[in-house]
Amino acid sequence: MPAPGFKFALAGNSATISRCKGALEMPTKPQLPERSSRAVEGPSALDGLLVIDFTRVVAGPACTQTLADFGAHVIKIENPDGGDDTRAYEHAEIGGESAAYLSLNRNKRGIALDLAVPEAREIALDLIRKADVVVENFSSGVMKKFGLDYEAVAPLNPRLVYCSISAYGRSGPFASRPGFDPITQAESGFMSLNGFADGPAVRTGPPIVDMATGMSACNAILLALLARDRLGRGQRVEVALFDVAMGMTGFYGMAYLINGENPGRFGNSPSGSPTVGVYEASDGPLYMACANDRLYRRLVVEVLSRPDLITDPQFATRKARSENKELLRAAIAEVFAGDTLENWMAKMKQANIPVGYLRTVEEGFNAPEARERHRLSRIPHRTAEWVPNIEPPITMSLTGAIDPVAAPLLGEHTEDVLRSMLGYDERRITELTRKGVFGSGKPSTAV
Repeated sequence: MPAPGFKFALAGNSATISRCKGALEMPTKPQLPERSSRAVEGPSALDGLLVIDFTRVVAGPACTQTLADFGAHVIKIENPDGGDDTRAYEHAEIGGESAAYLSLNRNKRGIALDLAVPEAREIALDLIRKADVVVENFSSGVMKKFGLDYEAVAPLNPRLVYCSISAYGRSGPFASRPGFDPITQAESGFMSLNGFADGPAVRTGPPIVDMATGMSACNAILLALLARDRLGRGQRVEVALFDVAMGMTGFYGMAYLINGENPGRFGNSPSGSPTVGVYEASDGPLYMACANDRLYRRLVVEVLSRPDLITDPQFATRKARSENKELLRAAIAEVFAGDTLENWMAKMKQANIPVGYLRTVEEGFNAPEARERHRLSRIPHRTAEWVPNIEPPITMSLTGAIDPVAAPLLGEHTEDVLRSMLGYDERRITELTRKGVFGSGKPSTAV
């Protein structure tokens, strides 16, 4: 049965439906179908890979979730006193689990260890001896304090790939500085590019540097595993949020290095171009991207019926349009305001001009694109019965993503991992429990 609150999505364009005041009320949630089993039979891309995951918050869990989605056996180690920080995030919760935690820890097995207890560190070392990959994003020096740093564990497992994620790297004068996504957005120059020219710099809504760092760390791990196949040994890899944020300035950063000019902010239009960005129809906004002369000609002639916007010398060339961009922006805005969103969308699609609805999350998740591409589903959960699932954005013809399993409860698989992977018996587990290895309670057993 569906989880409470899941409703049927409305057909058609959700952006238009939700803006029809006094008509239909948009459901706050789409209907989430039960996730069907994986269509592709056979092994997954990372089948047999063992990953020991010491990460928490966003960047590290995003990295290890991608590995888990494609078949890696990921063991997530958490402090029994509260676990991953995201468990306490307050965006939303279901079955006692936060949206943030559920979104980043799918397909992992969870164990709870108090690493301040020596015997807990021995368990971690036993797992590392068997592992292909370790991923950690503690503050600098924490893993060394526990005797779990690369120098300590590499001799125990020479084929180990050891990935460290941090704000400013693990070496150099900034290694001990704490930092999070918005700090590195601010310090790298990335945030200065986001916002409007007449306003302050604005951080992105989603933690985009964290997410990109997770992707970079995943790439680094896969590269190191390929190198291991050739060289016969593992290595240490590092990814820093600051470095990723600098790289994400993209061609704006490269332009500064070439001409020495600070790029500034352009709002919704790259370099302030009036042919790319948001315009308001009479009943709602759209985003168009006429990024070359061919598309611009089609826009003004076939869609706007304003051929003067290309025959007038003020707008005849790209340079002229740039010099008179505010005049052009006002002229285009005036035309768009004279008709409805759906009429403009139809005309622009007929002219093959890149255009999209400017949607809210609610509208985007209820949209036909999300529905037809099967982006959303629901999967079983131990305490919530069902939880929402957003599919991985990668499709592979032979080794696709595994069937998703919801993020584990805190310490959910502790006893099972100790028994099945490390061969611990009941007597040993009882003794470890007495010593506080798993916190104040008995280790959890998955059901």
